[in-house]
Amino acid sequence: MSEMIDPSVTVAEPAAPERGKSGKPMSKWTLYTRRFMRNKPAVGGIIIFVLLVLFAIIGPLIARYDHIELDFLNLGTGPSADHWFGTTASGNDTFAQVAIGLQRSLMIAVSVSLGTTILSAIIGTAAAYFGGRTEKLTLLVIHFMMVVPSFLILSLLSNRSGGDWRVIALIMIFVTGWYFPARVVWTTALSLREREYVHASRYMGVGGFRIVLRHLIPNIGSLLVINFTLGIVGAVMAETGLSFIGFGVKIPDVSLGSLIGSGANTITSAPWLFYFPAAALTLLTVSMALVSDGLRDALDPTSAAGGRA
Repeated sequence: MSEMIDPSVTVAEPAAPERGKSGKPMSKWTLYTRRFMRNKPAVGGIIIFVLLVLFAIIGPLIARYDHIELDFLNLGTGPSADHWFGTTASGNDTFAQVAIGLQRSLMIAVSVSLGTTILSAIIGTAAAYFGGRTEKLTLLVIHFMMVVPSFLILSLLSNRSGGDWRVIALIMIFVTGWYFPARVVWTTALSLREREYVHASRYMGVGGFRIVLRHLIPNIGSLLVINFTLGIVGAVMAETGLSFIGFGVKIPDVSLGSLIGSGANTITSAPWLFYFPAAALTLLTVSMALVSDGLRDALDPTSAAGGRA
């Protein structure tokens, strides 16, 4: 017997795909780009980040002095025509140091964020797909690492590295950076392993790791992009904290954290040594936070923040 349909109930129709001016459906990436560009704070964050990258690249080239070169005629002087950001008590050019410090911090942050994103994606999706003992063992390691004081371990290992930023980046990737994003990826991938295309690939004899790499990871790409942008902020803050307390990048190399740490001791007598690297750090973290918010709204199909493209 047919069921009675209440005429007062409105059945929601599926949303029509976004279309361009020609009437054709827009591609996925065109839609994402247009939604992102509608978010003015996110666009501003991209502009700030690009300017910071250009400053880190071009700054050392246009600086009148090298970051390790000493000017004995200008010891601890303020900003001037010769030294745009002033000098340290030893005669180092602060402009060159901030440019090199930003460059080092960016290299550490991008490499750490990229490495942890890739590592967490593989570990999290593999644990969700294979299940069983693999999943239990992976979650056991993740939960154990989440309760261990990772910052103390990172400080001790970084101190033994001699201040080499490459070693510090590797330590941050493999010791403290991967387990929290991996658990988020595992939670998301749990729903994907029961999808039809995963079952079809398994029945066709496709290997487990190939399914993980070709089907599961690409379908959580939006999550990985957001993890990457947020990971840059986390890596910058971690490196800054390490260098501030003396366990990070060491002289003659510099980073924003080491510059802020040394400038904090002279903030009353030579405030420019603190404010310029602190301003660069603030602009970097704020810009990436704005970009991550914009990416989240653009990639989330349920978000109304980005508006219709």
